[in-house]
Amino acid sequence: MNIWKKFRKNPLGLIGMLIILAFLVMALFAPVLAPLTEDIRNLPTTFTVPNSMVREGFSALPTPPSKEHVFGLAAGGYDIYWGLIWGVRSAFLVGIGVTLMTALVGILVGITAGYYGGWVDNVFMRFTDIIFAFPNLVLLMILVIVLGRSLPIIMLALVLVGWAQYARVVRGDVLKIKRLEYVDAAKSLGNFDSKVITKHVLPNSLNSLLALVSLDIGSTVVTFAALSFIGVGVPEGFPDWGYLINISKGFFGQINYWYTYIYPATFILLFVLGWTLLGEAIREAIDPRSR
Repeated sequence: MNIWKKFRKNPLGLIGMLIILAFLVMALFAPVLAPLTEDIRNLPTTFTVPNSMVREGFSALPTPPSKEHVFGLAAGGYDIYWGLIWGVRSAFLVGIGVTLMTALVGILVGITAGYYGGWVDNVFMRFTDIIFAFPNLVLLMILVIVLGRSLPIIMLALVLVGWAQYARVVRGDVLKIKRLEYVDAAKSLGNFDSKVITKHVLPNSLNSLLALVSLDIGSTVVTFAALSFIGVGVPEGFPDWGYLINISKGFFGQINYWYTYIYPATFILLFVLGWTLLGEAIREAIDPRSR
């Protein structure tokens, strides 16, 4: 409750929460805001997201906004408005899904390494160092090219690359917590390691992760969009903001085709801004040094 009171006093945090809620409404009501056409309805879906955007013809040049297509058509005839709305659902699935899976793997590795120490800690941390030794985007490109271009594969690659930062943070907290008196008392009473970890160590090491998770959702979506932008992300036609910018990069700087890249870039900016503001507000709310 005290955390919520601190959060409410942060206007930027409330703005971030409102931005995220607006995007959440778009994601939930995507079938109403951007109805599926007959052609799209017959196509398979991936995690409730259609595998292709609505398309009007196959023009190599974009079409300006009109009454029928309020945001215009991108190169290839893709409806920008339709792609943006369903791209919100893609962003939530990737951002939240990948971050939660990444955090889960990182927590398991970090707790195991920090609690048991010794050779277990050395093995896990050396493997973590290997992950940090490669630039994230380069490692992701290699994994996606090797494993294949599809939404589940890209999400898996993001998890394989992203868990290391969580493992390092959790390990640091566990190393401090396991030396505290109440943990020694729980061990002296004969509790199994699993009970000590789940009841005493884990709950007290999660606070520092709340802000990291919120911030990581936005950065994950940016990385996901970056993969699509450079051409190794989602398959052709998949509703994704990064893909919309990818097919519009040939028109960068051309004022007549501003709508092809300004709209998706704005959606990415607002989505990341919302999670960043929310994450910073959560960090300040749970920080015992904040007033």
